[in-house]
Amino acid sequence: MEKSSGGIGLFTALGLIFIGRKLLNVIQWAWWLVLLPIWGPWALAAITLMIYLVYLYLQRR
Repeated sequence: MEKSSGGIGLFTALGLIFIGRKLLNVIQWAWWLVLLPIWGPWALAAITLMIYLVYLYLQRR
């Protein structure tokens, strides 16, 4: 049996709150700022992976 956390993550919850507030005109932020909590962790992981791959490349060189 697989265990599941059964909930949404912090960044997803924060993103949904920001989206709701933007749609209700409570905040006047740009959409890229509103969506930052949703795609931000993925971008950080991609940047970290790229830095690691460059490090490995330089080590073998």
